[in-house]
Amino acid sequence: MPDDTLNGYRQSIDNIDAALVFVLAERFKVTQAVGRYKAEHGLPPADPKREETQIERLRALARDANLDPDFSEKFLRFIIDEVIRHHERVRG
Repeated sequence: MPDDTLNGYRQSIDNIDAALVFVLAERFKVTQAVGRYKAEHGLPPADPKREETQIERLRALARDANLDPDFSEKFLRFIIDEVIRHHERVRG
């Protein structure tokens, strides 16, 4: 049976996970608006230059936060790929 310390850690993890879900939901609301904007203006779903800039920015932030930059890049790449799929669907 977990003790109070472990329960406290787990509660904090649960709170962080909930915050991550809400932050991701907000991010996807904005990226869906971007997808509609791109479709309306004939812009391509992907922007490789922007993606590379964002990945490098996130890697630097990860280093500053003592987080593995490779992990942060994989995480952002996963999100970017999903956003591009959404943008492609909007284009039909």
